[in-house]
Amino acid sequence: MTSPLLTRPGAVAAAPPDSDVAAHYGEPVQEGRAMDRSAAWIDRGNRGVVRVGGPDRLSWLHSLTSQHLADAAPGTAAEALVLDTNGHIRFHLSLVEDGTAVWMHTEPGAGADLAAFLDSMRFMLRVEVEDLSDARAVLTLAGPDREAALALVPDLGADVPLRRTDSGVDLFLPAESVSPVAAALADAGIRPAGMWAHEAARIADHRPRLGLDTDHRAIPHEMGWVGPAVHLDKGCYPGQETVARVHNLGRPPRRLVLLHLDGTAERLPERGAAIELEGRSVGAVGSSARHHELGPIALGLVKRTVPTDAQFSVDGIAAGQEVVVPPDTGANADIRLRRRPA
Repeated sequence: MTSPLLTRPGAVAAAPPDSDVAAHYGEPVQEGRAMDRSAAWIDRGNRGVVRVGGPDRLSWLHSLTSQHLADAAPGTAAEALVLDTNGHIRFHLSLVEDGTAVWMHTEPGAGADLAAFLDSMRFMLRVEVEDLSDARAVLTLAGPDREAALALVPDLGADVPLRRTDSGVDLFLPAESVSPVAAALADAGIRPAGMWAHEAARIADHRPRLGLDTDHRAIPHEMGWVGPAVHLDKGCYPGQETVARVHNLGRPPRRLVLLHLDGTAERLPERGAAIELEGRSVGAVGSSARHHELGPIALGLVKRTVPTDAQFSVDGIAAGQEVVVPPDTGANADIRLRRRPA
């Protein structure tokens, strides 16, 4: 559903998968600075929104996802993954428990699939799954002054869950409230920021995005999601065996890197383009953006064995790397063989 905020003056639609919201509102550099230095609001109304209610919701989601949710208190915000039985990533969830339900947003277009999967796993448990992607829209407040900006939002009652994290505050707004809330924030001097600035901040913060920085083979250890989205001290869930095996006995075949791209290039690399070292492909680039301070940056997946000081060519653009996932990630088990006494 195309966001009504694309009619704001200066709004330019983003590229897929975010074509239903704005890339920028005419001043992408200033929008990035506002996110970094004061406050800005970001239209993320294209995100899929799913609500899970019912008294068994927390224990049920605890058993289905990679996150520890069994005793989540109201206001708890978390990331979680839904994995397949081989440990590959199916869904990435940004969620909050509000005391009566768990609200989550996921990638554009994935809300219906996520809701269908969850609904298929209900069995006899007391849970209700709703796909609210058309009824709710996510508006994110970012920047050091985001709480002050939140205080300027018109009173919407108790029916608007808030998800607070280190990177911002997500508001799960009724779809009809998005335009009035955005207008009130803008009238109060809070700048709108588009997906260009939002994605640049995400990339600089080493936060991968499912479908942009992953492929069908991606596992949590490769992406740096062990910790933020994967809890290592919890009961069984689909894909846990792969997570445990890599964590205790193995190494992931690839690792996530932040790429600092040559700023003299007039373009950003194409998603999926090869990351080359001395003429041979050692990985592929994911999402890229122009950061207001760092310049052109991107996330990429490279072979674990690639030296951490290697310089790359990415789609014909020179690039240095910043380690996100260390090459020695995994293999934490201390296995010692006992010898029989002589």
